[in-house]
Amino acid sequence: MPMQKKKFQSGEGARYVTRRAALNKLQLSLKDFRTLCIIKGIYPREPAHRRKAQKGKSGIHILYLKKDILFLLHEPMIWKLRDLQVHLNRLRRAKGMHQKDLIKRYANTIPRVSIDHVVKERYPTFIDALRDMDDALTLCCLFSTFPKLKSIPPNLIALCRRLTVEFMHVCIAARALRKVFISIKGIYFQVEIKGQTITWVIPHNYPHEPQKKQEVDFYTMATFADFYSTALGFVNFRLYNNLNLYYPPRLGTYNAEKLEEEILEENETSDRVAALNLPLLKTAEGVEDPSESELDLDTFVIDGDEAKAEEARKEYEKVRKLKKLFEGLKVFLNREVPREPLVFALRCFGAQVSWDETTFPEGATFAETDETITHQIVDRPDLNKQYISRYYIQPQWVFDCVNARELLPVEKYFIGTTLPPHLSPFTVEYRTQRYVPPEEKALTDPTVIVNKDQELLDEISDNEIEDIEDDKKESEDETMDADDEDLDEFDGEMTEEKLAAIKRKQMKVESGTPEFINKGKLRRENHQMQLLKEKMIQKKYRNLYKSMKSGRMKREKEIKLLKYKRRIHERTNLETKRAEIRARRAQAATLM
Repeated sequence: MPMQKKKFQSGEGARYVTRRAALNKLQLSLKDFRTLCIIKGIYPREPAHRRKAQKGKSGIHILYLKKDILFLLHEPMIWKLRDLQVHLNRLRRAKGMHQKDLIKRYANTIPRVSIDHVVKERYPTFIDALRDMDDALTLCCLFSTFPKLKSIPPNLIALCRRLTVEFMHVCIAARALRKVFISIKGIYFQVEIKGQTITWVIPHNYPHEPQKKQEVDFYTMATFADFYSTALGFVNFRLYNNLNLYYPPRLGTYNAEKLEEEILEENETSDRVAALNLPLLKTAEGVEDPSESELDLDTFVIDGDEAKAEEARKEYEKVRKLKKLFEGLKVFLNREVPREPLVFALRCFGAQVSWDETTFPEGATFAETDETITHQIVDRPDLNKQYISRYYIQPQWVFDCVNARELLPVEKYFIGTTLPPHLSPFTVEYRTQRYVPPEEKALTDPTVIVNKDQELLDEISDNEIEDIEDDKKESEDETMDADDEDLDEFDGEMTEEKLAAIKRKQMKVESGTPEFINKGKLRRENHQMQLLKEKMIQKKYRNLYKSMKSGRMKREKEIKLLKYKRRIHERTNLETKRAEIRARRAQAATLM
């Protein structure tokens, strides 16, 4: 007689294990288990049948795949975590017994947990590492802005700051920046490296307020930062080698006499590297700059894909022009504008940048009194001294030029003027249901006019409107008089020829009566037809259709809300313009 299978030994019951069972299997504490899962990329799973996966138990438990836990058994980092825990217990015991010699020895010999092999394991190729740089750069940029906290080691904050600055230097050297957007969360940057788009967020430079109650688990965030900083270090090393640059970066054209001494002292050059305004030293002289070398696009004979080839050629030409967008410009930054994002955006496209030495002494290459400055970026309503040879513009001009891929007119960005809307370049193109503001339509279609009719109506006075109505009445009276004159011409006997001539003169196109359409009835009929169509859907596809329908309704609701906000905004602007016109007329009347 064959052996009977026991319950929950196959299927969902055998595939999943609870977190408690995983901790017992690995003999780790919950803290170390979380650290190990974050570094190895293992996360809880949602089973198809939770009751079967939990072996008949009710409630909701945290479940992991059994094969993932067996995979962790062979991880050598487990032994390092156990040694670290033993070492910390010894240090704690020595502090409790006030043994100074043991405290000093244990504090200097804390075992280090290396995760280099895990990075190579999770990213077998360099392209795989580039695809996962979005979260790495965002988290490292966030940690680089943190003050000194008890829950975060200070060397990790300094490491994240150094790695992000090094990556920005690579983007400047390769001129890889493509899109910029300023939002409430921070400044979004998108670069293109090795055919991969990398998007990350740099938070705004606000002071951190001390929290009375810790609402964020900084230990978990620090674990992610450890892994991402290690991966970013590998990526930076590879990118610097591809561009023939020294790593760690060395400055190439600043104080050449003391360059050898400064290379040995890393602290001397760290501030200058962080300035993002000085070129880096190359490993070999005579190597062409990848940003300056222009390579022709390869052309292949493709049957049936000529349109795609033409699109690729046009995009290549646009990117090549974008890399030289700010070449020849000399920009000076005032002390109130954010220095780092502006320097990064301007230098990625070939501009020369400087600022006041009192704000940041390192990297200021020319003074404000230089007559060759073409643009000065200011964020104040007025200035005491202005030069005629340069434009004084607001910071938004730089980011709008990058997104538009051309130098926009500076008249809209002068000091004190109302700035045009800052449109996001990160729009979802594949969505057909999306609210498109009129300013975005005007950029894509030059025939679209934004609020021009309303502005013309505001400029027309009441007397001019009355004159227009009087002209209309006069033209109607003239037409009536002309008809009477035509009848007077044919006095006497009325023949067929005379009647035909009168009819020819009076022939004109008259507007017909519009057809009445009951919109409510039409809407009900369409709704009934839609319900009949939904009944024809197969049963296995109904849940999928319901989710698609709810998503479509949600997008329609968002579009209606945005349109409602837009109407309110235009109405308030219209009222303010009318109030300004009335005030101007009252002022002119008093002067008269």
